[in-house]
Amino acid sequence: MQINKYLYCFGYNNTESELCKLESRYIFNEEEENRVLFSNIKAEPSSSAFLKNRLDIISSSEDYSTLIKAIKKESICIEGFKVEYLVFDGDTTDYTQRLKKLKDIGFSINGFPDYYNPTITYALCYHENTWYFGVLTKNNFDWYKHKNKPYSYSNSISMSIAKALVNIAAKTNKEEKILDACCGVGTIMLEACFAGNNIEGCDINLKICNDARENLSHFNYTANVYHSDIKNIDKRYGAAIIDLPYNLCSKATDDDILHIIKSTAEKTDRIVIVSTADITNFISNTGLKISDYCSVRKTGKRKFTRKIWVCEKSPITLALPN
Repeated sequence: MQINKYLYCFGYNNTESELCKLESRYIFNEEEENRVLFSNIKAEPSSSAFLKNRLDIISSSEDYSTLIKAIKKESICIEGFKVEYLVFDGDTTDYTQRLKKLKDIGFSINGFPDYYNPTITYALCYHENTWYFGVLTKNNFDWYKHKNKPYSYSNSISMSIAKALVNIAAKTNKEEKILDACCGVGTIMLEACFAGNNIEGCDINLKICNDARENLSHFNYTANVYHSDIKNIDKRYGAAIIDLPYNLCSKATDDDILHIIKSTAEKTDRIVIVSTADITNFISNTGLKISDYCSVRKTGKRKFTRKIWVCEKSPITLALPN
């Protein structure tokens, strides 16, 4: 039986559940279920807004005593470690018993613990009748610093959506070059740069391009931002992201939207599009096909739903000679 190496924990609200599952399909090739996922794919939790942590599994057993014996056999010797208890749905272990089990783990490791500045964090958890022990990597949420970017717009997409769009477009390939076709002030570009993705952006508004450059520079990120109509970009990309104008701060006619999608489709075979309206007709008119989809509700004073479309070039079938 194949044993998955990593256990991931997710966190999201109900308005973002569809987006989290969509992102999960492109990072792990499968959906998370009940905010938990086992996988052989190693992903950095901080690259996603929905990944709370990753447990690199060292030992597992349905029997707790057997797990402790397995941990002792590992002969772990390290100074400054910390052990945490992860609580999953269905785990009825009370607080006192959790503390006792954490002590059991601590006594199974050679070295002195450091609860405040640990050199490494281990974790214990009980999920679906099995105990798991391993190294814990948390989402450090350092990307929250992007909230303090010099330039922003009230109608910009959230950082959570921006991070998911990058992961969906890149499909874990950090080397593949991505185009942000309507980059605005660089919300998507910031998250791509933070995660180490290769991205460029363009926009027809010179002031907005300068704002995007300032935002990137503020966090010491380096990425090209072109003041250009997308049709004039003379490059090919592995994937593209389009956050279409919403007619809030910038007006876009149907012709404008068709132009943006069609021009972007000439630069890549794969596009992730964000819209607030049904754009299936626009997509079909550009030779693209919709391969995946989700919606994200926005709450607050201005309530609306963003639609996220994953589009690919329709395969061309060549007729073979008789």
